[in-house]
Amino acid sequence: MEQLDDLQCLSLYDIARATDNFSDSNKIGEGGFGPVYKGVLEDGREIAVKRLSETSQQGLDEFKNEVICIAKLQHRNLVKLLGYCVHQNELILIYEYMTNKSLDWFLFDETRSLMLNWPQRFNIIHGIARGILYLHQDSRLQIIHRDLNAGNILLDGDMNQKISDFGLARMFVGHDTTAKTKKVVGTYGYISPEYAVHGRFSIKSDVFSFGVLVLEIICGKKNKEFNQGDRNDNLLGHAWRLYKKGRTIELMSVSLQASHVVFEVLRCIHVALLCVQHHAEDRPTMLSVVLMLVSEGPLPEPKQPAFFTEESCHKLEALTSCEGTITLLYPR
Repeated sequence: MEQLDDLQCLSLYDIARATDNFSDSNKIGEGGFGPVYKGVLEDGREIAVKRLSETSQQGLDEFKNEVICIAKLQHRNLVKLLGYCVHQNELILIYEYMTNKSLDWFLFDETRSLMLNWPQRFNIIHGIARGILYLHQDSRLQIIHRDLNAGNILLDGDMNQKISDFGLARMFVGHDTTAKTKKVVGTYGYISPEYAVHGRFSIKSDVFSFGVLVLEIICGKKNKEFNQGDRNDNLLGHAWRLYKKGRTIELMSVSLQASHVVFEVLRCIHVALLCVQHHAEDRPTMLSVVLMLVSEGPLPEPKQPAFFTEESCHKLEALTSCEGTITLLYPR
């Protein structure tokens, strides 16, 4: 692999020493790439060590992609890659250590979710939006992440949010930011319909994932596990029906009752519904999303979201199109 001047190439010995030989007591998580360990380098720096698992659906291509992609990115809402290690079959990525793990660790736990009040969640929504906008428009490269989900949003000691996991990201040059693939890989519950069914992805695929994330942050429940009574709605469908009935605020987690600002919650849900519309061309760009989140002007009316019911999601899960297959990852 090409040497990257901005990144440190560490030896397997140094990483093993930093993590106490990849001790289970230092394991802090596990994603589609493999297990993640906390480590301490000789100079005292705390690091997060992501080690490719033998059973991972990702491999050398995704490893190279992440190293080359994220090494060229600098933004306060993106996790910082410090180095890497390639030793025989070992593929390891070294990141800055994020004290508060990932967003899903807080968001979907009944007790820990109480630690996330509305101002914090609102700040997280804004930070994710700014990070994606940087990827889509403001970085030296134009990047589509393709795997935005709550497990890939990391939180530092001050609960500041940083987007991570660029193994599936795609870089573009120029104005052509739409592509097609026969190998559709992503996290169940966050994939846009045009990507899932036809293998087409664009910046609007990330916009869809962001919309799902916002609804999860406000509701405190996973889209892929949400079920609402006899209607069999998923989270997107439930949010849509409440919006149409003028009862949008009911989507909000009860844990936010004491800290929420009604206008901000309603506006975030409205923007999220614009992001999860079925047709990519109906969704806003991330620039529009960021502007809508910070303004008080009128918003366009959203159309019915994609994957409206849980039944449609289950059909997607087993779907095999005539042009290729879908491999769905499940977040930890």
